[in-house]
Amino acid sequence: MSYLDATNDLYKDAALTPDVGLCCTTNPVWQFPGLSIPTIMQEMNYGCGSTVSAQDLVNNPKVLYVGVGGGMELLQFSYFSRQKGGVTGVDVVDEMLEASRKNFKIAEEENDWFKSDYVNLVKGDALNLPIEDESMDVAAQNCLFNIFKAEDLKKAVSEMYRVLKPHGRLVMSDPTCEQPMNDTLRNDDRIRALCLSGSLPIKEYVKALTDAGFGTIEIRARKSYRVLSPNHYPTDELVFIESIEIAAIKDPMPEDGPCIFTGKTAIYYGDEEYFDDKKGHVLMQNMPIAICDKTANDLSKLKQPIHISESTWHYNGGGCC
Repeated sequence: MSYLDATNDLYKDAALTPDVGLCCTTNPVWQFPGLSIPTIMQEMNYGCGSTVSAQDLVNNPKVLYVGVGGGMELLQFSYFSRQKGGVTGVDVVDEMLEASRKNFKIAEEENDWFKSDYVNLVKGDALNLPIEDESMDVAAQNCLFNIFKAEDLKKAVSEMYRVLKPHGRLVMSDPTCEQPMNDTLRNDDRIRALCLSGSLPIKEYVKALTDAGFGTIEIRARKSYRVLSPNHYPTDELVFIESIEIAAIKDPMPEDGPCIFTGKTAIYYGDEEYFDDKKGHVLMQNMPIAICDKTANDLSKLKQPIHISESTWHYNGGGCC
């Protein structure tokens, strides 16, 4: 049995018998005005964060969601899309697709604006998406890509890049880990399927995205998620796992490399009204402005009265990059 078979078996069981503690997240469940999320969907929320953000969902977007879970985030995306087939959910597990179909019928009863045909459920593989090229405005996955080993992760990210329209957004939430893990943890298929031992350092995760061609990366949140402790797992030391929420935008790749936002800001405190670096970055006197890490590095070399903050690992748009 491959590690992907172990994952599919785990989520088949979770579809048939909801497992409330499978992927406990610190995120609130976003209850937008007029949106009622059925209890069963909340119980089957097998993610580690949220991929639903209003800033990504303007102008009736076409949305792809890979790994449907109980359907909660597909319902939330439908809240913004509200069109027949506006949201497509892809999953390789038949039982999870069927559970979602049943849950959408419950959602219809609780939400007078929602119709099940707003969501198109399709059986498919994240490594070979049954979706046309450049057909989606937003693509999303929650606590899925961390399961993949290196070559499969590369394929999955490449597939998401392929189906997005130019300037489309891949929005994700996944566990990450900066500490090394031993081979026993890494090679345990069940621990990997539980979204634990496949966790990568953030730099490696981001590199997988930029290698696929995404020119802009936004790290929107970084939160405590799990620990792997010696008394419960095959490890000699405590391993700390965080979850991140991240958006990769299909912008053209800049000549000097991708723009990666990790929550840094710049504040000009000189004697002039503003500072202009002649590269498109204008800093007003004592006004913080969000900058990507590349711009932060460039500004720090200018020996100007500019304060560059450390990464906060939280970025929600704006700035001058």
